[in-house]
Amino acid sequence: MEKKLRRKVLVASLIGSSIEWFDFFLYAAVATIIFNTQFFVTDDPVVSTLLAYFGLALSFFIRPFGGVIFGHIGDRVGRKKTLIITLSLMGIATACIGFLPTYAQIGIAAPILLMLLRLIQGLGIGGEWGGALLLATEYAPKEQRGFFGSVPQMGITIGLVLAYTSFFILTGLLSTEAFAAWGWRLPFIASLFLVGFGLWIRKDLDETPAFQEAKKTQTVQKMPLVETFKRHPKEVLITSCAKFVETGPFYIFTTFIVGYGTSTLDVSFEFMMISIVVAALLTTIMIPVMGSLSDKVGRRKMFLFGTAAMLLYGFPYFLIVNTHEPALVIFATLIGLTVIWPPITEVLGTMFSEAFSREVRYTGVTIGYQIGAAVAGGSAPLIAQFLMNQFNGSSVPVSIYIILTAVISMIAVWAIKGVQAQDLEYQRDQETKAQLKTEEQATANT
Repeated sequence: MEKKLRRKVLVASLIGSSIEWFDFFLYAAVATIIFNTQFFVTDDPVVSTLLAYFGLALSFFIRPFGGVIFGHIGDRVGRKKTLIITLSLMGIATACIGFLPTYAQIGIAAPILLMLLRLIQGLGIGGEWGGALLLATEYAPKEQRGFFGSVPQMGITIGLVLAYTSFFILTGLLSTEAFAAWGWRLPFIASLFLVGFGLWIRKDLDETPAFQEAKKTQTVQKMPLVETFKRHPKEVLITSCAKFVETGPFYIFTTFIVGYGTSTLDVSFEFMMISIVVAALLTTIMIPVMGSLSDKVGRRKMFLFGTAAMLLYGFPYFLIVNTHEPALVIFATLIGLTVIWPPITEVLGTMFSEAFSREVRYTGVTIGYQIGAAVAGGSAPLIAQFLMNQFNGSSVPVSIYIILTAVISMIAVWAIKGVQAQDLEYQRDQETKAQLKTEEQATANT
């Protein structure tokens, strides 16, 4: 029965995470072919593209606020209820994007409404990731936390595959005019059906054992955010910086390269879609493999290995794609996403969850993750595009940007071992205090 419950939890965590990321990546997939021409209309195509990338970045900037709001609810009310709210919020906002009038129809109101919906999406994804992670790791056997923590991370690449595949199929079935006129809207609207399925999967789940134990021992915090920064300020800083190398290069490999490939490398949009889909599919397989491996060799070793590889790959990546050969473009993407990125992303969630005590874990892991994502994630394509414009199309500054994310994260993870030792001591103190409080109450009642 316990194994069956854990399988159900993993399925619920994976499906919900996949749907959330599908919704999120839909915008990224067509940012440089639809939103820059139909919503962010200017006299300069470069400015329009930068504004479209800003729309991507904006949802990242709001994600920490989503982490604060839903982290509070998750640590106060429970993981399950929070995940239902975040999934619903994301699905409704995504579907509304599919129905939005364009700039040609309602003028400046079109990009404003699009930005508003992107903000709502950012709030939703800001609360979803931490809940999906804890749903998996707080049910996990101690010896399999790496594997269980890697399952929600698979939702990132599955969501990417679903989003990019849907557009790849539509561009093959529809004429260019039909796709631009209405075809691109279909995946956004279809999100409503996927969200309904995700809610159905999650509705019968119980709260996680860790949250139930926190309620039982009366250690649920009234103000999780305050407690997080009071007890875990180092952990918030460390996890935020550790996130840099996982998120910045990822959006270079999957989002920036789409616009760069079609506008500069003379590679078709359809080819870019299929190359990223193939890479993401292989990455989805690699993530749980690396997760299981981390249970044997350790989280830090896996993360540091991937980070070092990313640091070394910053320059070779652009040397390969700048050949303008489509086969080499996909080869470079495959190396980045299927070889270098999995050892980084698969341990990230588990490593973060082990850095915070259970009574503020939802708030702690979410804030750390989302601050890092806001600084180095959604802004990555915008920064890359800006750097290339400033340096006459040179990719060297973008390579340096990738290397810097790796250096910052490497320094952060070197510091995490000592912090975790302090966390264990704090956890024991909290459990002792809760036990004494329960015993005192039992004595008073008798």
